[in-house]
Amino acid sequence: MNQPLVSVICVCHNHAAFVTEALDSVMTQTYPHIDLIIIDDASTDGSAKIIKRWLAKYPQATLVLNSENLGYCKTFNRAFALTQGEFIIDLAADDILLPDRIATGVQALEQAGPEYGVTFSDALHMDAAGAILWKHSDQYPHESIPSGDIYRHLINRYFICSPTMMFKREVLISMKGYDESLTYEDFDLWIRSARNFKYVYTPQVLVKKRKLKNSMSHAQRIVLSKHGWSTLEVCRKIKLLNRTDDERRALNQRIGYEIRQSLRAINLALTFRYLILWWQNRS
Repeated sequence: MNQPLVSVICVCHNHAAFVTEALDSVMTQTYPHIDLIIIDDASTDGSAKIIKRWLAKYPQATLVLNSENLGYCKTFNRAFALTQGEFIIDLAADDILLPDRIATGVQALEQAGPEYGVTFSDALHMDAAGAILWKHSDQYPHESIPSGDIYRHLINRYFICSPTMMFKREVLISMKGYDESLTYEDFDLWIRSARNFKYVYTPQVLVKKRKLKNSMSHAQRIVLSKHGWSTLEVCRKIKLLNRTDDERRALNQRIGYEIRQSLRAINLALTFRYLILWWQNRS
């Protein structure tokens, strides 16, 4: 029974209404060899008290409490330093893992080969009350979701549901964790990891992702949101990482998309920076 250890990092910030369900979903996995690290990023809604009550039933989990709000990337890195698992899952405290998520992910990565570092799956999107809104693949049909070397595809478009990801420990070590200068992690994680590791897609629904008005994905569309500047930084990284003309053209398409988003957010300063990047990337 040489089952590799899987470390689940559950990051909580003001998720008092959802954190118990998220944590329960880890403990009801069909895969037995799990290390759970819970880290609360200075919640102000009583989340920490709820987590402590939950730990009375599951004392094998580890709780870390930030004394001040550090933001998602710094908070995750702090928890990652405490993990020992061969595989890592980043679980936001408002999302839910379905029972076979970890077992399926371990199998997918072990069968895919050493050049594969990340697996992701289909998901159900739900509202705050848990009602199902849609299936992720309804927007991105399975046949259009690539596996293998997906670096260029990730430049072109978003198609991964972030909470479905499981990655090998070596992926995060090679990246030196999440970039703490950014306000969100997933786009940067995709780009930097996909440059050096292949991805394997599992078409099963393995996660439920909650859609909240105060989520980071929603915040990116808010006027003058700081998240747009983080996206610009990732696009600048793409320019440095690109190797082929196809990848350069993919970045130009991405820049065009981000310009439209920044104009909708009435962020003219950000639009100007994207225009400079487009000019630098044109040849």
